[in-house]
Amino acid sequence: MPNHLAQEPSPYLLQHAHNPVDWYPWGNEAFEKARREDKPIFLSVGYSTCHWCHVMEHESFENDAVAEVLNAHFVPVKVDREERPDIDRVYMSFVQATTGSGGWPMSVWLTPHLQPFFGGTYFPTTARWGRPGLLEILREIARVWREERGKVTESAEALTERLQVAHRRDGAPTPEMSVAGPDALELGVQEFAQVFDRRNGGFGGAPKFPRPSELLFLLREYARSRNEDARDMALATLRAMAQGGMYDHLGGGFHRYSVDAEWRVPHFEKMLYDQAQLVLAFLEAGQVSGDPFFLIVADDTLEYVRRDMTDSGGGFYSAEDADSVPPEDIGDPQARKSEGAFYLWRWSEVQELFGKDADIVRRRFGLEPAGNAPQDPQGEFRGKNLFYIARSIDDVARLVGLTAAQVEEVLARAGRMMFDARSRRPRPHLDDKVLSGWNGLMLAAFARAARTLRVERAGALLETAQRAAHFLLTALWDESRHVLLRRYRQGHASIDGYSEDYAFVIYGLLELFQADGDLEWLAWAEQLQARQDELFWDGDEGGWYSTDGRDPSVLLRLKEEYDGAEPSTGSVSVVNLLRLSHLTGNADAGARAERVLRRYGPRLGQAARVLPMMLGSLATYHAGVQQIAVVGPRDRDDTRALHGVLARHYLPFAMVVPVEPGEPQQRLATRLPFVTAMTMKDGRATAYVCRNFVCREPVDTVEGLVQQLEHA
Repeated sequence: MPNHLAQEPSPYLLQHAHNPVDWYPWGNEAFEKARREDKPIFLSVGYSTCHWCHVMEHESFENDAVAEVLNAHFVPVKVDREERPDIDRVYMSFVQATTGSGGWPMSVWLTPHLQPFFGGTYFPTTARWGRPGLLEILREIARVWREERGKVTESAEALTERLQVAHRRDGAPTPEMSVAGPDALELGVQEFAQVFDRRNGGFGGAPKFPRPSELLFLLREYARSRNEDARDMALATLRAMAQGGMYDHLGGGFHRYSVDAEWRVPHFEKMLYDQAQLVLAFLEAGQVSGDPFFLIVADDTLEYVRRDMTDSGGGFYSAEDADSVPPEDIGDPQARKSEGAFYLWRWSEVQELFGKDADIVRRRFGLEPAGNAPQDPQGEFRGKNLFYIARSIDDVARLVGLTAAQVEEVLARAGRMMFDARSRRPRPHLDDKVLSGWNGLMLAAFARAARTLRVERAGALLETAQRAAHFLLTALWDESRHVLLRRYRQGHASIDGYSEDYAFVIYGLLELFQADGDLEWLAWAEQLQARQDELFWDGDEGGWYSTDGRDPSVLLRLKEEYDGAEPSTGSVSVVNLLRLSHLTGNADAGARAERVLRRYGPRLGQAARVLPMMLGSLATYHAGVQQIAVVGPRDRDDTRALHGVLARHYLPFAMVVPVEPGEPQQRLATRLPFVTAMTMKDGRATAYVCRNFVCREPVDTVEGLVQQLEHA
């Protein structure tokens, strides 16, 4: 029989709807049951594509003995961290503070008043691998709750108070600090240089996670100061990721992280926010380097998202799982999913597909007859191959006695055949919820690509971005309450958005405005920014809280100040405000951005590994934002040629304004007065390169625009 999760929209909660554990969703029904029956709450937090969440479900939550103890002595509650990051952050703060580490699945025991008193992450059913067993923990906590209640509640109250003190303001305004100078940016580059893996790319050792905000900062610092070491670290890391096993060489897109230092062996889930941010980083790398390799990787990743992760209405799905049924087990009703099964290949499968050409595929991608995947504890990778770039095209051509062009032809044909063969395998689980913030990041990626990639792709990319923006506006914007919603799934939207949702959507809208010049996107971005400030701004200390503080079940009102897998609200919002202030002349926006930068003061450079995106915002602050307007009919060749110049130049500190002459320009001038007097020279498309709304001589040739950009 289904439990209380059966009617929940979250894919993660639905995965547990038929567990023998009597799960409840987070809410008053569970809280009242705990208080009425005088039981502690067992809180389990995860997400639908989390591999170890699946492991713990199979081992423990499908286990009748575990369910019996949980149901008898606790009120079990499930939370999808992607839908409720506010709850996740509160209890993750507790787990990290008390255990020194964190992760998912997260397991926390709470009093009926939601105060935590014990927690951790994954627990096996019985003790092994140096970890205590869940059954033993449950029985001991049940005993202590019965026999030593006072100690438990006293500890919970003390721990909760310590958390609140750690995050509490004292009510006094913080001393005014100055914005960190350019020396903080130089120090930030040095911080990365000290841990840069000059052999393999990336920072530190295994496991290696893609943190695009680190690379975006380094590329911006190169643009600002011409620090070549910053550029080279970013380019080497991106190239290593794209040539390793973390990149899906058959279908495009990136896996979550690499378990080894060489970027060879991935953890196979695919997250939308990774695709979005990595596309932006690869596009910028292509502009910085002039190497089309980076642009091809970005384009292929966008094609993966468009093909496999896009809702019919235009929104983008959240993730694909790492686990699926192995192809050799198709038809077996007892078959269990295993990690990477969709992506791994036996050598015999490759031989069967390609015959004599199999050797070319083998040499290019490092395949081995006995398998090249490392041995894993479960034996799921045994005898299988994962793909990575083992040799260059020229090296393969030399080894097999063909020309490079012939090898490329074979590999292109082989790639299509393997993609088709793979598509007939059981696919990993798709988390088909649409999250507004992650969609904002993906919207930014498609919009930027429409301005950066070759002309024949620009139209389709721009259309995808526009459909996504319309989806956000119509499906996830509650016009009656002026509230952005967090989650959409199967026709229904709910959960009031968090500050990061506003920040990321604004970021995407400002990118889209630069791609199509539609005033609607700029106007909505300004409206969302005003609403974000109204709901989340900390008037005493500056910065934005994650929540609006109205939900009493959320014990702490926190600020997310870490640029991790996703950038923080503050880091993205500072960029948004700087762009808005230099685009619309809104002095309040610029002052608010400066206020946030002053919170960190001169020490910001020392926090480069924690706040790389904020350092990227600081680089924007010191470089200043240009305005570059191109006046001309969008579908004319001379207009396209000027935009092509902008696409080839790396201009991270510029806001591009496409100006369509006539009535669109008149409407645009109501929001951006500086475009009022801009005209086409002698009927030709014309570019205006401006700073602080003071423009250089307008130019109507490619050569003239190139000269102005290089001088600037």
